[in-house]
Amino acid sequence: MQIEIIEMEDDKCKFILKDSSPAMANALRRTMLQDIPKMAIDKVEFHLGPISSDDGKEYESMTALFDEVIAHRLGMIPVPTDYSLFTFQKDCKCGGEGCPNCTIMYSLNKTGPGMVLSGDLVPLGDAKLKVKDEFIPIVELTDTQAVLIYATAVMGTARQHVKWQAAFGVGYSYLPVVEIKPAMETDSDAQQVVKLCPRHVFDIKDGKLVVIDAKKCSLCKTCMEDPIPAGAIKVHGDDHNFLFTFETDKSLTAKQVLDKALEILASEAKDFDDQVAALTA
Repeated sequence: MQIEIIEMEDDKCKFILKDSSPAMANALRRTMLQDIPKMAIDKVEFHLGPISSDDGKEYESMTALFDEVIAHRLGMIPVPTDYSLFTFQKDCKCGGEGCPNCTIMYSLNKTGPGMVLSGDLVPLGDAKLKVKDEFIPIVELTDTQAVLIYATAVMGTARQHVKWQAAFGVGYSYLPVVEIKPAMETDSDAQQVVKLCPRHVFDIKDGKLVVIDAKKCSLCKTCMEDPIPAGAIKVHGDDHNFLFTFETDKSLTAKQVLDKALEILASEAKDFDDQVAALTA
Protein backbone atom coordinates (compact mmCIF):
# COMPACT_ATOMS: atom_id res chain seq x y z
CA MET A 1 0.00 0.00 0.00
CA GLN A 2 1.34 3.42 -0.98
CA ILE A 3 0.05 6.99 -0.77
CA GLU A 4 0.58 9.65 -3.41
CA ILE A 5 -0.28 13.17 -2.28
CA ILE A 6 -2.00 15.25 -4.95
CA GLU A 7 -2.97 18.26 -2.85
CA MET A 8 -2.11 19.02 0.77
CA GLU A 9 -3.28 22.17 2.53
CA ASP A 10 -3.82 22.97 6.20
CA ASP A 11 -7.50 22.08 6.16
CA LYS A 12 -7.93 19.77 3.15
CA CYS A 13 -6.17 16.98 1.32
CA LYS A 14 -6.45 14.91 -1.85
CA PHE A 15 -4.39 11.76 -2.31
CA ILE A 16 -4.27 8.42 -4.11
CA LEU A 17 -4.23 5.19 -2.14
CA LYS A 18 -2.27 2.79 -4.36
CA ASP A 19 -1.96 -1.00 -4.50
CA SER A 20 -4.70 -1.52 -1.93
CA SER A 21 -8.22 -2.97 -1.70
CA PRO A 22 -11.76 -1.66 -1.15
CA ALA A 23 -11.67 -3.11 2.38
CA MET A 24 -8.51 -1.17 3.28
CA ALA A 25 -9.82 2.01 1.63
CA ASN A 26 -13.00 1.79 3.71
CA ALA A 27 -11.01 1.06 6.87
CA LEU A 28 -8.94 4.20 6.29
CA ARG A 29 -12.06 6.26 5.66
CA ARG A 30 -13.81 5.04 8.82
CA THR A 31 -10.65 5.58 10.88
CA MET A 32 -10.41 9.22 9.76
CA LEU A 33 -14.08 9.76 10.58
CA GLN A 34 -14.28 7.99 13.94
CA ASP A 35 -10.92 7.34 15.57
CA ILE A 36 -8.83 10.53 15.29
CA PRO A 37 -8.33 11.96 18.82
CA LYS A 38 -8.87 15.69 19.25
CA MET A 39 -9.67 18.23 21.94
CA ALA A 40 -13.21 19.59 22.34
CA ILE A 41 -15.11 21.47 25.04
CA ASP A 42 -16.86 18.91 27.24
CA LYS A 43 -17.78 20.83 30.39
CA VAL A 44 -19.25 24.33 30.67
CA GLU A 45 -19.87 26.34 33.86
CA PHE A 46 -22.17 29.37 33.72
CA HIS A 47 -21.97 32.26 36.19
CA LEU A 48 -25.36 32.91 37.81
CA GLY A 49 -26.39 36.33 39.08
CA PRO A 50 -25.59 39.89 38.04
CA ILE A 51 -22.35 40.75 36.21
CA SER A 52 -20.70 44.13 36.69
CA SER A 53 -18.59 45.82 34.02
CA ASP A 54 -15.51 47.96 34.66
CA ASP A 55 -17.62 51.11 34.58
CA GLY A 56 -19.95 49.77 37.28
CA LYS A 57 -22.89 48.97 35.02
CA GLU A 58 -24.74 45.79 35.97
CA TYR A 59 -25.88 43.19 33.44
CA GLU A 60 -28.15 40.19 33.70
CA SER A 61 -26.44 36.83 33.41
CA MET A 62 -28.88 35.51 30.83
CA THR A 63 -29.36 35.14 27.08
CA ALA A 64 -32.10 34.34 24.59
CA LEU A 65 -30.88 30.73 24.46
CA PHE A 66 -30.99 27.96 27.05
CA ASP A 67 -27.63 27.26 28.70
CA GLU A 68 -27.73 23.74 27.23
CA VAL A 69 -27.87 25.16 23.69
CA ILE A 70 -24.92 27.45 24.34
CA ALA A 71 -22.96 24.56 25.87
CA HIS A 72 -23.67 22.44 22.77
CA ARG A 73 -22.48 25.24 20.49
CA LEU A 74 -19.30 25.64 22.52
CA GLY A 75 -18.68 21.90 22.25
CA MET A 76 -18.80 22.07 18.45
CA ILE A 77 -16.17 24.83 18.21
CA PRO A 78 -12.84 23.42 16.86
CA VAL A 79 -10.24 23.50 19.63
CA PRO A 80 -6.51 23.37 18.72
CA THR A 81 -5.05 19.93 19.42
CA ASP A 82 -1.40 19.21 20.17
CA TYR A 83 -0.56 15.53 20.71
CA SER A 84 2.76 16.46 22.32
CA LEU A 85 0.95 18.39 25.08
CA PHE A 86 -2.28 16.50 25.76
CA THR A 87 -3.53 12.97 26.27
CA PHE A 88 -6.81 11.24 27.15
CA GLN A 89 -7.97 11.84 30.70
CA LYS A 90 -8.19 8.07 31.29
CA ASP A 91 -4.48 7.76 30.40
CA CYS A 92 -3.32 10.85 32.30
CA LYS A 93 -1.23 10.67 35.47
CA CYS A 94 -3.86 12.79 37.25
CA GLY A 95 -6.26 9.86 37.05
CA GLY A 96 -8.84 11.84 35.11
CA GLU A 97 -9.25 14.62 37.67
CA GLY A 98 -8.06 17.22 35.17
CA CYS A 99 -4.63 18.78 34.79
CA PRO A 100 -2.61 20.75 32.18
CA ASN A 101 -1.68 17.45 30.50
CA CYS A 102 -5.26 16.44 29.68
CA THR A 103 -7.43 19.57 29.83
CA ILE A 104 -7.61 23.10 28.42
CA MET A 105 -9.47 25.78 30.37
CA TYR A 106 -11.20 28.64 28.56
CA SER A 107 -13.01 31.69 29.87
CA LEU A 108 -15.65 33.74 28.09
CA ASN A 109 -16.62 37.10 29.54
CA LYS A 110 -18.65 39.43 27.34
CA THR A 111 -21.31 42.08 27.82
CA GLY A 112 -23.98 43.20 25.39
CA PRO A 113 -25.06 44.46 23.04
CA GLY A 114 -23.38 42.31 20.41
CA MET A 115 -22.73 38.83 19.12
CA VAL A 116 -20.65 36.42 21.20
CA LEU A 117 -18.13 34.73 18.88
CA SER A 118 -15.75 31.81 19.22
CA GLY A 119 -12.88 34.31 19.25
CA ASP A 120 -14.15 35.56 22.62
CA LEU A 121 -12.99 32.29 24.20
CA VAL A 122 -9.71 33.01 26.01
CA PRO A 123 -7.40 30.10 26.94
CA LEU A 124 -6.23 30.18 30.56
CA GLY A 125 -2.58 29.53 29.86
CA ASP A 126 -0.80 29.15 26.53
CA ALA A 127 -2.06 31.73 24.03
CA LYS A 128 -1.40 29.36 21.10
CA LEU A 129 -4.40 27.32 22.29
CA LYS A 130 -6.74 30.12 21.22
CA VAL A 131 -9.44 28.96 18.80
CA LYS A 132 -8.28 29.47 15.19
CA ASP A 133 -11.71 30.13 13.67
CA GLU A 134 -12.69 33.27 15.60
CA PHE A 135 -15.95 34.11 13.82
CA ILE A 136 -18.28 31.25 14.79
CA PRO A 137 -21.44 32.83 16.30
CA ILE A 138 -22.55 31.52 19.69
CA VAL A 139 -25.30 33.81 20.99
CA GLU A 140 -26.43 37.42 20.59
CA LEU A 141 -26.67 39.67 23.67
CA THR A 142 -28.92 42.67 24.21
CA ASP A 143 -27.64 45.82 25.93
CA THR A 144 -28.64 44.46 29.37
CA GLN A 145 -27.28 40.93 28.98
CA ALA A 146 -23.86 39.37 29.61
CA VAL A 147 -22.23 35.96 29.84
CA LEU A 148 -19.46 34.71 32.09
CA ILE A 149 -18.47 31.15 31.24
CA TYR A 150 -15.66 28.75 32.11
CA ALA A 151 -15.25 25.85 29.70
CA THR A 152 -13.05 22.75 29.89
CA ALA A 153 -11.79 20.94 26.79
CA VAL A 154 -10.65 17.31 26.90
CA MET A 155 -9.53 14.76 24.33
CA GLY A 156 -11.91 12.24 22.77
CA THR A 157 -12.92 10.61 19.48
CA ALA A 158 -16.01 10.79 17.29
CA ARG A 159 -17.07 7.34 18.54
CA GLN A 160 -18.12 9.20 21.71
CA HIS A 161 -19.61 12.35 20.16
CA VAL A 162 -19.45 14.20 16.85
CA LYS A 163 -17.80 17.20 18.57
CA TRP A 164 -14.62 15.11 18.63
CA GLN A 165 -14.71 14.54 14.85
CA ALA A 166 -11.66 16.10 13.19
CA ALA A 167 -12.15 15.05 9.53
CA PHE A 168 -15.20 15.77 7.40
CA GLY A 169 -16.31 14.99 3.87
CA VAL A 170 -14.07 11.93 3.84
CA GLY A 171 -14.76 10.13 0.57
CA TYR A 172 -13.05 8.02 -2.01
CA SER A 173 -13.70 6.60 -5.46
CA TYR A 174 -11.99 4.10 -7.70
CA LEU A 175 -9.18 5.79 -9.60
CA PRO A 176 -10.55 6.31 -13.15
CA VAL A 177 -8.85 4.55 -16.05
CA VAL A 178 -9.61 6.12 -19.44
CA GLU A 179 -8.50 4.41 -22.64
CA ILE A 180 -8.85 5.64 -26.22
CA LYS A 181 -9.30 2.77 -28.67
CA PRO A 182 -8.41 2.66 -32.40
CA ALA A 183 -12.15 2.87 -33.21
CA MET A 184 -11.82 6.65 -32.76
CA GLU A 185 -11.30 7.37 -36.46
CA THR A 186 -12.60 10.84 -37.32
CA ASP A 187 -11.82 14.34 -36.08
CA SER A 188 -15.53 15.02 -35.63
CA ASP A 189 -15.82 12.11 -33.20
CA ALA A 190 -12.85 13.40 -31.21
CA GLN A 191 -14.30 16.90 -31.06
CA GLN A 192 -17.62 15.44 -29.95
CA VAL A 193 -15.92 13.60 -27.06
CA VAL A 194 -14.21 16.81 -25.91
CA LYS A 195 -17.52 18.65 -26.08
CA LEU A 196 -19.56 16.00 -24.27
CA CYS A 197 -17.21 15.36 -21.32
CA PRO A 198 -18.52 17.40 -18.34
CA ARG A 199 -15.20 17.19 -16.48
CA HIS A 200 -12.91 18.27 -19.36
CA VAL A 201 -10.91 15.05 -19.22
CA PHE A 202 -10.10 15.09 -22.95
CA ASP A 203 -8.39 17.44 -25.38
CA ILE A 204 -7.12 17.35 -28.94
CA LYS A 205 -3.37 17.65 -29.46
CA ASP A 206 -1.59 17.27 -32.80
CA GLY A 207 -4.90 16.24 -34.31
CA LYS A 208 -5.41 13.36 -31.88
CA LEU A 209 -7.75 12.84 -28.94
CA VAL A 210 -5.77 12.61 -25.70
CA VAL A 211 -6.54 12.26 -21.99
CA ILE A 212 -5.24 15.32 -20.15
CA ASP A 213 -6.27 14.37 -16.59
CA ALA A 214 -7.94 11.02 -15.92
CA LYS A 215 -8.33 11.88 -12.20
CA LYS A 216 -11.02 14.42 -13.10
CA CYS A 217 -13.20 11.66 -14.57
CA SER A 218 -16.38 10.95 -12.59
CA LEU A 219 -16.98 7.60 -14.37
CA CYS A 220 -20.22 8.97 -15.84
CA LYS A 221 -19.33 7.23 -19.15
CA THR A 222 -20.96 9.94 -21.26
CA CYS A 223 -18.02 9.55 -23.63
CA MET A 224 -19.04 5.93 -24.27
CA GLU A 225 -22.61 6.70 -25.34
CA ASP A 226 -24.16 7.77 -28.67
CA PRO A 227 -23.16 9.51 -30.86
CA ILE A 228 -19.64 8.31 -29.96
CA PRO A 229 -18.79 5.09 -31.88
CA ALA A 230 -19.08 1.94 -29.77
CA GLY A 231 -15.73 0.83 -28.38
CA ALA A 232 -13.98 4.12 -29.14
CA ILE A 233 -13.59 5.03 -25.47
CA LYS A 234 -13.27 2.66 -22.53
CA VAL A 235 -13.73 3.98 -18.99
CA HIS A 236 -13.62 1.97 -15.78
CA GLY A 237 -12.58 2.27 -12.15
CA ASP A 238 -9.42 0.64 -10.84
CA ASP A 239 -10.38 -1.31 -7.70
CA HIS A 240 -6.76 -1.37 -6.50
CA ASN A 241 -6.22 2.40 -6.54
CA PHE A 242 -8.46 4.97 -4.84
CA LEU A 243 -8.81 8.72 -5.04
CA PHE A 244 -9.39 10.18 -1.53
CA THR A 245 -10.50 13.66 -0.49
CA PHE A 246 -11.24 15.09 2.96
CA GLU A 247 -11.29 18.29 4.98
CA THR A 248 -10.65 19.11 8.64
CA ASP A 249 -12.29 21.47 11.14
CA LYS A 250 -8.85 23.11 11.71
CA SER A 251 -8.38 21.58 15.15
CA LEU A 252 -5.76 19.44 13.38
CA THR A 253 -4.08 19.90 10.02
CA ALA A 254 -4.93 17.56 7.15
CA LYS A 255 -1.43 16.06 7.39
CA GLN A 256 -1.87 15.35 11.10
CA VAL A 257 -5.21 13.63 10.44
CA LEU A 258 -3.78 11.43 7.68
CA ASP A 259 -0.64 10.56 9.66
CA LYS A 260 -2.69 9.70 12.75
CA ALA A 261 -5.13 7.56 10.77
CA LEU A 262 -2.29 5.54 9.26
CA GLU A 263 -0.66 5.19 12.69
CA ILE A 264 -3.93 3.88 14.18
CA LEU A 265 -4.48 1.42 11.32
CA ALA A 266 -0.91 0.11 11.63
CA SER A 267 -1.32 -0.33 15.40
CA GLU A 268 -4.64 -2.16 15.01
CA ALA A 269 -3.18 -4.43 12.32
CA LYS A 270 -0.25 -5.32 14.59
CA ASP A 271 -2.58 -6.05 17.52
CA PHE A 272 -4.68 -8.32 15.30
CA ASP A 273 -1.58 -10.10 14.02
CA ASP A 274 -0.36 -10.64 17.60
CA GLN A 275 -3.74 -12.09 18.63
CA VAL A 276 -3.75 -14.49 15.66
CA ALA A 277 -0.19 -15.53 16.45
CA ALA A 278 -1.16 -16.19 20.07
CA LEU A 279 -4.05 -18.43 18.97
CA THR A 280 -1.85 -20.52 16.67
CA ALA A 281 1.07 -20.78 19.07
